[in-house]
Amino acid sequence: MRAISLGNTAFEGLNNAYLLEGEVTTLVDTGVATDTAREQLTDGLSRAGYDVGDVEQVLLTHFHADHAGLAGEIQDAGGAVVRAHEADAALAAGEADAREDLKRRQRAALERWGMPDDPRKELLAFLERGEGIEGRPADVEAFTAGDRFAAGDRTLEAVHLPGHTAGLCGFVAETDYRSFTGAAGRELFCGDALLPYYTPNVGGADVRVERPLANYLDTLAGVVEAEYARAWPGHRGPIVDPAGRAADIVAHHRERTDRVLSVLREHGPADAWTVSAHLFGGLSNVHILHGPGEASAHLDHLAAAGVLTAEEVDGARRYGIADPGADLDALFPLGIEREYPDPSA
Repeated sequence: MRAISLGNTAFEGLNNAYLLEGEVTTLVDTGVATDTAREQLTDGLSRAGYDVGDVEQVLLTHFHADHAGLAGEIQDAGGAVVRAHEADAALAAGEADAREDLKRRQRAALERWGMPDDPRKELLAFLERGEGIEGRPADVEAFTAGDRFAAGDRTLEAVHLPGHTAGLCGFVAETDYRSFTGAAGRELFCGDALLPYYTPNVGGADVRVERPLANYLDTLAGVVEAEYARAWPGHRGPIVDPAGRAADIVAHHRERTDRVLSVLREHGPADAWTVSAHLFGGLSNVHILHGPGEASAHLDHLAAAGVLTAEEVDGARRYGIADPGADLDALFPLGIEREYPDPSA
């Protein structure tokens, strides 16, 4: 397996496209449709002895442009089969109706979050300027969790990892690799479900996801339970302790929940945009979407548990504290304990 590093526009560090060589030449993710990424992908394939037209299969972890943008071009070059989870397939394919539905949902979310006019205009202009990076449309074959694919000389199994997007999927392969935790046997191509340094955005990255934080916490709990030996993320280097990284991200969201409640205690009932401003300060480009989206994910998670109230005020959803003594730890899969091998054994 070869990791090909690709530049992007405004995301979490360099993207990775993973080349699996063998009987079925396969790429896991493709990078964004820019000249830089296109050249880097072509060069990376060339160093391995391949042309773009030699790629027989593209497995997409999710629909975002920095992962799926070049899929259509790769397919045009050599007829590669492009696959994505059924929840993301239409967007990964570039279907006009799916993209328009996403835009409609985003506009509704901005209203619900209470976003003022100026940042709203800035965000919509940014998103419009970036439409070219989504690349050419592709014919995409939809799959579901549990489906298996020959890829290189391996067999990969799709595992659904929703939260960051509705259809984010990982691909699991058997391996002889053993991590320092002692886990062995399986590794995960995880897209943006796990990142080594950043916490993947939930709430803004895909406004189609209902209860995004709850979905993502379930995903993280599943990663911990699976005890993968290693994970290959959509950005930056490999993760040698996926379960530990997943537990760290859970702890991050637990801490962020405390910060969300602190804002409401200090400033009173507020909408997601106001909470986001206190959490993150001024935002620009795609973070105008991600900041209040993540605040909203936390607020809705707490409201669903009865910790907060939620009411519609002038088109925006405003939250207040309903149960100041609630057991917040019960809302997060914390307390994860795992045995580590004795390194001297």
